Amino acid sequence: MNLDPKLREKLLKESRQPFKGVRRVIWIALSASAGIGLLIMGIRFSTGETVQMNDFIIQVLAFLLFGTLFYFDRSN
Repeated sequence: MNLDPKLREKLLKESRQPFKGVRRVIWIALSASAGIGLLIMGIRFSTGETVQMNDFIIQVLAFLLFGTLFYFDRSN
């Protein structure tokens, strides 16, 4: 097989970390969703509405989890 060295390197990189671009988009979208949820909960809390503590904790944990996954999925 006579492959271009650049193409060969790109294929090897993709085989080591499949769907990296798709994963990063998913982590960003899920982090943004959790962040918007936290923002809405903060606005509701500031207007005097009651916010379930369980829901708040779930949003915070989701935001931290997906942000951490995005951070560790970066290139070295």
